[in-house]
Amino acid sequence: MAEEQTGQERTEQPTERRLQEARKKGQVPRSKELNTMLSLLLASISLLVFGGYISQNLMQISVEGFSIPRELAFDAAQLPFQFMYMASQALLALSPFMAIMLVSVFAGPLLMGGWSFSLESIAFKLEKLDPIKGLARIFSLKSLVELAKALAKFVLLLGAAILVFFSIDQQLLSLSSMTPKAAGLEAATILMQVLLILSATMILIVALDVPFELWNHSKQLRMTKQEIKDEMKETDGNPQVKQRIRTLQRQLAEGRMMEDVKTADVVITNPTHYAVALQYLDRPGSAPKVVAKGKDLTALRIRSIAADCDIPIFEAPPLARALYRSTEIGYEIPHALYMAVARVLAYVFQLKSATPTDYVPKPTDFDIPVEALGENDEGEVGRDGN
Repeated sequence: MAEEQTGQERTEQPTERRLQEARKKGQVPRSKELNTMLSLLLASISLLVFGGYISQNLMQISVEGFSIPRELAFDAAQLPFQFMYMASQALLALSPFMAIMLVSVFAGPLLMGGWSFSLESIAFKLEKLDPIKGLARIFSLKSLVELAKALAKFVLLLGAAILVFFSIDQQLLSLSSMTPKAAGLEAATILMQVLLILSATMILIVALDVPFELWNHSKQLRMTKQEIKDEMKETDGNPQVKQRIRTLQRQLAEGRMMEDVKTADVVITNPTHYAVALQYLDRPGSAPKVVAKGKDLTALRIRSIAADCDIPIFEAPPLARALYRSTEIGYEIPHALYMAVARVLAYVFQLKSATPTDYVPKPTDFDIPVEALGENDEGEVGRDGN
């Protein structure tokens, strides 16, 4: 359908979401040959293992069935109970074989495609009655493969049956010289061996059918490039919408940050590229906290708001870069920068309390640890003059 609408070929492997949706609809890889082979093979093996037990019990039941006492045979009330007893004994004798056959029914689907139950796969659909689509299915690649598999099974089984017959012809002829009981046991053994050999020939067909079914299932679920893009938009969201949301979130966060600049005690600058606004609450155990920071245009806005609110602006390039790179907004500064920031705050607080005639020396030559600087800043302290 996608090819008809967009003209694109289905060249992309199905995504995990496509595979999950297909599983919900009952579209899972299945191999009828695998199911048939497992059923026949497990049936043959179970008969070889439990054949003696089953045949002896069935023969004993048959003997008892044909040896009904005269008085019981003419008692209509007792015959149903006798029949139910013999039937229960027969089911008990066949129970190991039936249990293995039940396992074989589920083994094939579980081995290939896993367990899947979907009501959608058995729901009535009008398109299934479309004669044109029906003809397309008849002459499809899958139908040709099914025909080839049927012919291959016929040839293989016929060839194996002929070879087996000529290999056991003497055993079959010797049955006539045995007692009925011995002949029955021998015939059952021969039959089980023949079934095992014939079912084993199915392995060759299964070895070809399973890879084909897996490939065909993947081919049917292939997607166009447009379908991949559409699915990514549905699962991850439209990239343009996500970008718009991120932009709005960034703008809101920046707006809140600019409001927090008004609560700062000092703004330390680069002087033009970086700006970091610090707030210090004189409480036990507290340290200066970064309430806002930015580069270039954001730094310019921080300085402008600080100037409008009469917040001191202190130029210390290496300290500004160290604070910008080491501390996130809303967090306290690292211990390595305590001394440098304390000198700046002491200077700012002294300025606020000083009279016009007082002289307050401006701190210089900050000792910034190398680990607090970026790798490109280690040699820039001297060039900045601080």
